[in-house]
Amino acid sequence: MKQFTHTTQGTCSQFINFELDDEQRLHNVEFVGGCPGNTFGIARLVEGMKASDVMNQLRGVRCGYKATSCPDQLAQAIANALDNSSD
Repeated sequence: MKQFTHTTQGTCSQFINFELDDEQRLHNVEFVGGCPGNTFGIARLVEGMKASDVMNQLRGVRCGYKATSCPDQLAQAIANALDNSSD
């Protein structure tokens, strides 16, 4: 499995750590900071899911007046990871 860390922008969480397996499925998603109930819930929901499906579902989710959210930041992190894993 490949490990990734994404530095978030515009959210209460500071980092998102996660792993992608050979089938591009998400594992061990961990938000550092943010609202624990929400971020733990997101992490549990996406465990083992195809990264591209999660990315498409969470992209553009906003947190109140902010232009982004923890779910949106996870979608961005996945997009970056998928781009970098094809190298």
